[in-house]
Amino acid sequence: MTLYPVETGNFKLDGGAMFGVVPKAIWSKTNPADSNNLIDIAARSLLIEDGDKLTLIDTGLGNKQSEKFFSYYYQWGDYSLDGSLKKLGFHRNDITDVFMTHLHFDHCGGSIQWNEDRTGYEPAFKNAAFWTNKGHWQWATQPNPREKASFLQENLLPMQDSGQLKFIDKGDSAYVKSSELAFDILCIDGHTEKQMIPHIKYQSKTLVFMADLMPTVGHIPLPYVTGYDTRPLLSMNEKAKFLKDAVEKEYVLFFEHDAHNQMCTLKNTEKGTRLDELFSFKEIFH
Repeated sequence: MTLYPVETGNFKLDGGAMFGVVPKAIWSKTNPADSNNLIDIAARSLLIEDGDKLTLIDTGLGNKQSEKFFSYYYQWGDYSLDGSLKKLGFHRNDITDVFMTHLHFDHCGGSIQWNEDRTGYEPAFKNAAFWTNKGHWQWATQPNPREKASFLQENLLPMQDSGQLKFIDKGDSAYVKSSELAFDILCIDGHTEKQMIPHIKYQSKTLVFMADLMPTVGHIPLPYVTGYDTRPLLSMNEKAKFLKDAVEKEYVLFFEHDAHNQMCTLKNTEKGTRLDELFSFKEIFH
């Protein structure tokens, strides 16, 4: 197995929304805001090469939305999904599986693209299976008013129409051992229903793809959950269990949304769980 970080593009979000009830005077120390109160956000995917399977975890925002839509998210930098894959020696047609932690547009928008004459939509990965779970699919395709703007039907229904949509068999356990994919999955419900957090055994370590359980290094302290979470108290309970495991089992955390920090480890302190070490992917995995 070989892992590759894939930068799909950077954007900005409101710092207050990203940190909920935490005061700006505190969160701005780790995530400084610009004059519009916006903070830097990444859309960092992870590519897993395992035998004849090439699995991409999350796909970023994509490029099919309108100019008005993207104007809300202030894209910056030169990263793109295709450009990052090309640098690694891959093409999107090489991808066999696309695993989506959840179906908010910044995690799955790159899964679907315009067709050639821009009359409709088609899978952006024509040879891949698209993986989610039934509980989250129902939640996303019948959205509540709070999340409706994040679940864009043009990102979702073309997966089903193509016949490429597949469901992880979640069962009743929070932890899923998938027979189809090269990693285990933690299912959590605080941010959105049945978000899936991959746990990947790699070079004697456990790498955890954090998705929106912990978007950036600045979100490590227990009460720091986003204003986007639908059930913030549940998020805190799920996060408390995860932080305990992360320290005890020496997890390496891989950040999807931290534009300036790729990975870290955690430690216990008198103030609770805190940052231990920061490093890039290349610094810890060779």
